[in-house]
Amino acid sequence: MTDAQTDPTPREEDEEVELDEARLSAIRDAISERDGTALDDLLEPLHGADIADVLEQIDGQERMTLISLWHGQIDGEILSELDESLRQEVLQALPAEDVAEAVRELDTDDVVDLVENLEDADQASAILGALEDSDRVAVERALTYPEYSAGRLMQREVVVAPSFWNVGQTIDFLRTSEDLPQQFYHVVLVDPRMRPVGHVTLGKILSSPRDTALSEIEEDSFRTFVVTDSETEVAYAFNQYHLISAAVVDANDRLMGMITIDDAIRILDEEAEEDILRLAGVDPEEAISNRTRDVVRRRFPWLAVNLVTAIVASLVIAQFDAVIEQIVALAVLMPIVASMGGNAGTQSLTVAVRALATRDLTGANVWRVIRREIMAGAINGAAFAVLMGVVGIVWFGSPMLGVVIASAMVINLSVAGLAGVAVPVALEKLGFDPALASGTFVTTVTDVVGFFAFLGLATIWLL
Repeated sequence: MTDAQTDPTPREEDEEVELDEARLSAIRDAISERDGTALDDLLEPLHGADIADVLEQIDGQERMTLISLWHGQIDGEILSELDESLRQEVLQALPAEDVAEAVRELDTDDVVDLVENLEDADQASAILGALEDSDRVAVERALTYPEYSAGRLMQREVVVAPSFWNVGQTIDFLRTSEDLPQQFYHVVLVDPRMRPVGHVTLGKILSSPRDTALSEIEEDSFRTFVVTDSETEVAYAFNQYHLISAAVVDANDRLMGMITIDDAIRILDEEAEEDILRLAGVDPEEAISNRTRDVVRRRFPWLAVNLVTAIVASLVIAQFDAVIEQIVALAVLMPIVASMGGNAGTQSLTVAVRALATRDLTGANVWRVIRREIMAGAINGAAFAVLMGVVGIVWFGSPMLGVVIASAMVINLSVAGLAGVAVPVALEKLGFDPALASGTFVTTVTDVVGFFAFLGLATIWLL
């Protein structure tokens, strides 16, 4: 059998294969040659998520050609996996009947995710109009809840049973029901007022005798979320308490929907990705498929902020221009002190921002963490101070220059450990995203302290 990792031709049968460089190259060749048959063969065995990746990795003209040539269909699964920045473009290229069929395949939470990010109001209305009345009402209601809330995240499709039923009644209901969700993990137990009081896993239902009351096999992990709870709180609870699914209720505790683990994992993944991008001063909305002008527009503000902070560091250097003129070696060694401090600060910052996101760094342990980072910085600084002291003596033949750079290294790495934790914690206390601006502030602190300590000590000890 030919290995699918090296041969871009599809496997026989209906087995899905992974998207690799060879297959992507073959897809682009088929698009270039306008070979619809070859394109069908290449795309047919791919998972919807991989087809979405193909659409994201090719350029706009290739995308339009693929959509026009492919005899398959951009279905709901592909649309839900597609990057938000491309969904509107792809939807506009699809026939209205294909869009309608695609959205009918989606759970209500996926339709909400699709509609809420569309800038074209007419397109959003057309999608809502393609839904069944009950689904449309559910999506429209979800869109009234705050953005990034549990109400936006939940799906309306929930399997419920009266709390007084037994296993046999529940199994009979599940077998005869025609509108069950495609995937579900729990049966939610409700009282006569449709308030959730517990849930039972499918495994417990299938493994228990028919006459067992559902109340006897309830899960201890049952918890509910209010529609206005933030999705970050929801994702944290799923991760912290190992939840698989959870009911969502309104202000009166009535059941409104269900959040499942796949949605929680998506939020956790998005939060982690946003933190990484923000630490680098990149807008979380930026995607590889963005056009040049969008990239420039998103990156320019933080580059401007970095320019201002760099000027601040330069002003510190300017205060010691006479010293630098007399001892040229200072200009050679100065970047080393600043660079080491910046790298040490970034290490502490990354750990602190992640710990804040996972709630491992709190008011109860913040001072212990700060002390640890300062001590780690001081110890690392002392180790590198010895090395740089030797370099100063051997390279420039000045023992005092070695002492100056060694002392500056210890000071700057200690301050880097302090700033790496204190800056994001302070920003969070002030209501700012600690990942968004921490990097700029920490780098500024380490540059300013590093330059000031190094040049200041040189002024005192070398002149």
